[in-house]
Amino acid sequence: MPDDPLTNILRSKRETTRFQVLVEVAEHQPSIRQQEIAEKLGVTPQAISEYVRDLAEEGYISAEGRGRYYVTHKGVEWVLNNAEILESYARHVRRDIIHQVVTWPAIADSDLKAGDSVGVYMKSGWLYAGKRPQTAMGMVTADASEGMDVGVARLAGIIEHTEGKVDVAKVPRIERGGSKMVSMEKFLSLAKNADIIAAVGLEAYLACKNSGIKPDMFFGAREGTVEAAFHGMRCLILVVDEEFTDFLKRLETGGLSYTIHELVNE
Repeated sequence: MPDDPLTNILRSKRETTRFQVLVEVAEHQPSIRQQEIAEKLGVTPQAISEYVRDLAEEGYISAEGRGRYYVTHKGVEWVLNNAEILESYARHVRRDIIHQVVTWPAIADSDLKAGDSVGVYMKSGWLYAGKRPQTAMGMVTADASEGMDVGVARLAGIIEHTEGKVDVAKVPRIERGGSKMVSMEKFLSLAKNADIIAAVGLEAYLACKNSGIKPDMFFGAREGTVEAAFHGMRCLILVVDEEFTDFLKRLETGGLSYTIHELVNE
């Protein structure tokens, strides 16, 4: 990466716009609508017309009839070169700058002092910092006692954690019997292994309550369950049958592992 990352394309608004116009032409060739490009880039159609003409004159664009343009080999090379510059600069920002200014909150697993090098790890869904080396390391920003929140800066590495499993149990809608159709024995057997219990639908909530367990989540339970599973928690969620399929799709979209359970006695 050059010593000064602010190369021509970053210093000059004109060069930045030329780059954007060429990318838009490449994306929509051969037929481009200058009005659409103008609206997307926040400039006038007349300005886009001038940029296109200049790029064509410089050999970056080939014009083949009215409104039909192609990016030439020279134009592709110019785009790729500048894309590499932008990518390099973005990488410099992410790796060398942002990591220096972002402070991550964690729980101190022991008494820590400002400047201590700490390992950062996930436990029971929470982020911890301690003196034991981990696959992710950082630096403590201020003194903190065990169990207190502590700031960790210059975090580098990968925080190891295993995504949790989701047990999804179907509860009948009221038209099909509702909570009274749920086997308390089956529910309690699943609940004893869960870190988080959630309910979607009134019937599901009452199935939990009638068994003597208040769910950890009801409002926002779908996304809360997904978030908890991403943090390594084992989740049990009771879902009314009409919401069941959509929730499974949400889990699949997130790449989370799940098991389906029937709570109704056969």
